[in-house]
Amino acid sequence: MFKALHPEDYMTKQPVTFKPDTDLFDAIHIILEKHISGATVVNDANEVVGVISEVDCLKAILDGSYYGNVGGHVSDFMTTDFQSIEDHMDVMDVAKMLIDNRRRRIPVVKNGKFVGQFSCRSVLQALKDVSVAHDKKEDFCGE
Repeated sequence: MFKALHPEDYMTKQPVTFKPDTDLFDAIHIILEKHISGATVVNDANEVVGVISEVDCLKAILDGSYYGNVGGHVSDFMTTDFQSIEDHMDVMDVAKMLIDNRRRRIPVVKNGKFVGQFSCRSVLQALKDVSVAHDKKEDFCGE
């Protein structure tokens, strides 16, 4: 029953993204303002070049405070060892990747270009909707 679900039906199609040269504190402001735990980093060609999380930002501030040099760009602190998925990947396979890699989100690409992201929240929504009718109150745009 779950194998019929596809990420493109549940992925966030226009999530918050950052450019590598986004100021760290601008990114932190948006993360806090949008109530998200991180975002995908894309270059000018809309290719995924990294991801940045609250933990990455926190580490940047703590390390910077220790060395007396707080700040920089997203590219200085983003994770570049990330996985992405194609837009046709099965939802259950996506769920397994998120769990196995202890990730909260994974960028979705089509022909090498960023088209959205799939999150733990998206997986939960997809699997819940198969069992129980969708409730609009559950919709969330942040992740």
